Amino acid sequence: MTQLKLYSAIFVVLMALSTTQALVERTGFVDFDAPDTYWMAFGIILVLSFVKAVFVATYYMHLRWEPRSVTYLMLGGLFVALALTTAAAYSIL
Repeated sequence: MTQLKLYSAIFVVLMALSTTQALVERTGFVDFDAPDTYWMAFGIILVLSFVKAVFVATYYMHLRWEPRSVTYLMLGGLFVALALTTAAAYSIL
């Protein structure tokens, strides 16, 4: 029963982060004519996405209970994905 409570709490946190991310996109922060607001919204969305990815990898993919070498391998992949996302953001402008 404690596992159910843990996964339910994590689901609520992920839903709140996703809602916040959608609100950042919908409130007009993403304005391509004003680069300052675009980069601020991009940074907020990137941080929220990173936090959500850590929660999913840690609990739903059970990395919390895996050997550290597997965790480091996943962190390396996450770093590469963030680097590619940042590089793709530069090609938009």
